[in-house]
Amino acid sequence: MKVGLDVGSTTIKCVVLDDADNLVYSTYERHYSHILEKSEELLRRVADQHGAKADLAISGSAGMGMAESVQVPFVQEVFATRVAANKLAPGTDCIIELGGEDAKILFLTGGMEVRMNGSCAGGTGAFIDQMATLLKMSADEMDAAAQRAEKTYTIASRCGVFAKSDVQPLINQGAKAEDISASIYQAVVNQTIAGLAQGRPIKGNVLYLGGPLTFSRVLRESFDHTLGVQGTCPENSLLYVALGAAFYSDQEFDLNQVADDLQKHGAAETYRSLPPLFSSREEYEAFRTRHAKATVPQVPFGADYAAPVHIGVDSGSTTVKLVVIDQDARILFSDYRPNLGNPVPLIRQVLQELYDEHPALHVASVTTTGYGEDLAKNAFHADYGVVETVAHFTAARHFLPNVDFIIDIGGQDMKCFKIEDGAISNIFLNEACSSGCGSFLQTFAQALGYDVKEFAQLGLFAERPVDLGSRCTVFMNSSVKQAQKDGATIENISAGLSMSVVRNAIYKVIRASSPEELGRNIVVQGGTFYNEAVLRAFEKEMGVEVIRPNIAGLMGAYGAALFGRGKARADQTSTLLNRQELADFRQETESRVCGLCGNNCQLTINTFADGATFISGNRCDRPVTGKADTGERNLYEYKRKLILGYKPVPGRRGKIGLPLCLNMWELLPFWHTFFTKLGFAVYHSPFSSRDLYLKGQGTIPSDTACFPAKLAHGHIQFLAKLGLDAIFYPCMTYNLDEGLGDNHYNCPVVAYYPEVIAGNCPEVQQTKFIYDYVGLHRPKDFTKKIFTILRSYFPDITKGEVKEATDAAYAEYAHHMSLIRKEGERIIDQARAEGRRIIVLAGRPYHVDPEVNHGIDTLITRAGAAVITEDSISNRVEKFPTTVLNQWTYHARLYAAARYCCTQRDMDLVQLVSFGCGVDAITSDETREILQAGGKLYTQLKIDEITNLGAVRIRLRSLFAALDEQDEARETARKEA
Repeated sequence: MKVGLDVGSTTIKCVVLDDADNLVYSTYERHYSHILEKSEELLRRVADQHGAKADLAISGSAGMGMAESVQVPFVQEVFATRVAANKLAPGTDCIIELGGEDAKILFLTGGMEVRMNGSCAGGTGAFIDQMATLLKMSADEMDAAAQRAEKTYTIASRCGVFAKSDVQPLINQGAKAEDISASIYQAVVNQTIAGLAQGRPIKGNVLYLGGPLTFSRVLRESFDHTLGVQGTCPENSLLYVALGAAFYSDQEFDLNQVADDLQKHGAAETYRSLPPLFSSREEYEAFRTRHAKATVPQVPFGADYAAPVHIGVDSGSTTVKLVVIDQDARILFSDYRPNLGNPVPLIRQVLQELYDEHPALHVASVTTTGYGEDLAKNAFHADYGVVETVAHFTAARHFLPNVDFIIDIGGQDMKCFKIEDGAISNIFLNEACSSGCGSFLQTFAQALGYDVKEFAQLGLFAERPVDLGSRCTVFMNSSVKQAQKDGATIENISAGLSMSVVRNAIYKVIRASSPEELGRNIVVQGGTFYNEAVLRAFEKEMGVEVIRPNIAGLMGAYGAALFGRGKARADQTSTLLNRQELADFRQETESRVCGLCGNNCQLTINTFADGATFISGNRCDRPVTGKADTGERNLYEYKRKLILGYKPVPGRRGKIGLPLCLNMWELLPFWHTFFTKLGFAVYHSPFSSRDLYLKGQGTIPSDTACFPAKLAHGHIQFLAKLGLDAIFYPCMTYNLDEGLGDNHYNCPVVAYYPEVIAGNCPEVQQTKFIYDYVGLHRPKDFTKKIFTILRSYFPDITKGEVKEATDAAYAEYAHHMSLIRKEGERIIDQARAEGRRIIVLAGRPYHVDPEVNHGIDTLITRAGAAVITEDSISNRVEKFPTTVLNQWTYHARLYAAARYCCTQRDMDLVQLVSFGCGVDAITSDETREILQAGGKLYTQLKIDEITNLGAVRIRLRSLFAALDEQDEARETARKEA
């Protein structure tokens, strides 16, 4: 008898083979992280049913340490899969296997190779489970829903945290669950191809293995469609690793003895621990008594109540909160519930109950806030909408007038802001990671089989909390499993996770160097702080006692109600829908592609009973107004128009192509003029699009490259189809020297990405691909170098022609930059004449690409501000010392623009940062320091291939609200003086 045990990240599989290799027993079960106990139970079960003596081998991502502890042979899971495939499915070319947290591609022909995910569980079963939970479905229900889908949305797949940031706004905007489900499966496919295949083609006989591919028909069909193959999901696809381990096993064991050894190993405690949260019951009771003092009075709300009331509605990422207050800010009524994927019916239900139970109800104001602020405001005709940061500040100030730091931790979002002189001076939002949030704890509680409240209580009196550090949810999974293997109890894991939430918030999101710098008068809020373990951990880490209101989870709604109370007139009656209108209320949701411009925004259109509509997903106002934005206050739009002005002119030497990516966004005027002068018809690729990105995705060799670099593959593929005589995309170590830095390099990706293209894009083999090294920083050397390069491709080119073309190209580049600065000056003058804010949307030249910036420039202009670029004002500053080595041309402009902003009262800087940009880890800190030293707010927007801008909108609105607060504070101080 042969036994194979596959201990995976979320499941455990066991097979028993007889002496003819026939499968006589198999099981596939979730272990809920109780790995040792489940393995022990399975071995005893097999021993009872089939005999204790058997050849045994262990495999699986969680099996190595366990196998070593009991001296049982361990088979690496990739090898086990290959053994099983060679025996059970000969002729297989490629295996795609998705497990709970593991994803792998095995290329069996054309050069044996294995590609596995690292520490990220994006695009695996755990990811799919998280998304199904978010949609309030089982995995089977999500697959069934996806089979009825009509369209797909763009959803991140790196991990569940990123994807939640995309899925939740879709839910809040009323997108259909069927379409979201199908989009999630497509995200898994994209993650697998881009993250694991990394440019190597998947073709031939493809085998699908693992739970997600076995149980989801839509996932298999999505792989087939995207890859252009007809994959096979074989019999026993869930058991291939266990079968491979069984085929491999050749050492006999007593299964009961192995089970006994596992039991002994599980009793030892060998993990690193932290001090307990509470040393005694007395200390805990004193803690509870202190926090019970921060309460809001609650008064009776009888059926005959007729005084004016103010309603605050907080439509958050995972919950809907509603608060009713009186004129004295006392709470009459509150409601807190999960949003169940669409907050509108829930809000309607609560409002109807308020009307039914209080016939004399006089609503003076209704204010909405949160992710679903606009949807709720439009659906129910609320009076005001307020960005959630302001709502939370308004509520915190009610409890602690001299508050200087607020931290709000919700289910998926974290908001922190510092307050100086009565106004918000700095804002921190989690970009796309929710490891310091409530969903982090909820995910682990569910994985371990507990309710989140019960799970939190377990950690309060843990004697040896596990030191788990401050890592993201995905990485933390392996740490928790290792701690369990090392003997940590659930109590100690619970306490350790609560401490991890706090550390992640302080040191990863806020990035504080010490707790003291955040402030000493602190209000904590958000549903996560109802968790007493998190609250205690926060106080211990900060070294200060904080205020946790008894309505911590309602602070957004309470602050919104207070905001409305402050805005409303004494005799005001709200515009809220009346009883009959609420009774007749209906919501119809339609999703469609706009198509009115090249952005092709995926719109979600909500239509209500009165005929009113609310459109979301649009980057501009054209779907609403029917008119295009003139772009007169947007330097990004002007730059794009300049680029479109460079068109091919018929030439005697043929056609040459320039990819409109990375540094070509700035150097296109130079190269277009240069080659046109040499007699070429010069074609450039179009502005980037989602379609262009996906078409080039198959040749991207690394998932860690920044999105602008990944786009280059699509641009090259586009040019390769035009029948050109050559594609020109040179390597450029140096940029032009503008005298602002210590040197003038291009970043390594910009400098050398043509090498990556040459090595990974088969399209460039079909034409001349000129990617030699050149430098524009020394014109004389450039002329000689480029002549030598071009002569090897076009022998009839002369030195005189090259010299003339070079002079014309430098002149055109200088003219192009002067036009940008001149237009920037015009926009600044116009904004000042109209009393508008001026935002320097600072990044790199390629951030002008609409697919890279996702329309953030138009979001800002729609908010009433003007947008200029860093290169339009960087020339107004002399070189100055920085605390980092200032050796990159683009970043030297960024620092100079930040310095100039500090001298202009009506000018503020927003920095665009691409995920995966290592250099920006340095530039963002330096830019923040320059701005803060000049009394300016620092706002950073991280962007990549994901188009959902919910968090970006909140951040920008928070910035504008904070600037308004500062202006009001200055005006008040001026009047008092």
